[in-house]
Amino acid sequence: MAADELEPGPIDVVVIGFPAGAPMTGDAIPILLDLVDRGIVRVLDALFVRKQADGTFAGFNLADLDADTAGDLTVFAGATSGLLDDDDVATAAAQIEPGSAALMIVYENSWAAHFIAAVRRNGGELIGRRRVGVQQLIDALDAAEAAA
Repeated sequence: MAADELEPGPIDVVVIGFPAGAPMTGDAIPILLDLVDRGIVRVLDALFVRKQADGTFAGFNLADLDADTAGDLTVFAGATSGLLDDDDVATAAAQIEPGSAALMIVYENSWAAHFIAAVRRNGGELIGRRRVGVQQLIDALDAAEAAA
């Protein structure tokens, strides 16, 4: 494999909140596993955060959780990038209500790695990157439809 093919694709971090009483059916896990199996994304790190009713919180590596708690996410047990730390746990905990939980996932957009390598081989370079939020996209589409 050429050195340029070893470059990772863009790395993202998502924090998914689970309010107290949420059913947490696990319906999304097979979709994530399919994305991984097809090489579209690669999970580099996954951390579970639980905030108690009294406001205290803790972060748990999936390797520290059993299948009853983490379900099929245990497939990512041991995945650790070193990118998530106690500050990230505190930030996630600050965004959820007491009695809630969150899952933080660091993932590589693997699909982009070969594209980025080809761009660089052809003299191109990344000039900027921006994440568009879901509500921003909905608002833009609504405005475009209204203008049409």
